[in-house]
Amino acid sequence: QMELEALRSIYEGDVCFRELSPVSFQYRIGESGDPKAFLIEVSWPETYPQTAPVISMDAFFNNTISAAIKQSILEKLMVEVEANLGTAMTYTLFEYAKDNKDVFMENQPVNTVTSVSNSIAIGTPDVPASKKKEKKEQLSKTQKRKLADKTDNKGELPRGWNWVDVIK
Repeated sequence: QMELEALRSIYEGDVCFRELSPVSFQYRIGESGDPKAFLIEVSWPETYPQTAPVISMDAFFNNTISAAIKQSILEKLMVEVEANLGTAMTYTLFEYAKDNKDVFMENQPVNTVTSVSNSIAIGTPDVPASKKKEKKEQLSKTQKRKLADKTDNKGELPRGWNWVDVIK
């Protein structure tokens, strides 16, 4: 198959590319260690490229990516597939995913410090946060009041608060 030869020569020495079988290929989009990297697997049915390849994101590598994001990536790739039916498209799909990696993964939460500072730079409104804080403080004030009723303000129960029993 010509496409197979083409893929082998294009991606020769590319650590992101893996030929799982002569009709099944994996490509890692993103650097190793990139929290937004993901793997795409493309498999060719017998009738490919007249029919769509099977695109999968079931690789274990993708297990931190939310199902919704995997679904949206697959949907975007399928649009490309339909536009390219009848032609060798595996390379096109891998390149399309590479070009659109940031768009694909924009809603994927990344638990790193950088993503927090980025969102601040974008200008997240800090109004809701401060409102939340006020509520918490109000709660704690009422809690403090309740405590203060039972205790002196140092948080220690007043001397003799439980002596009633003894007197009885």
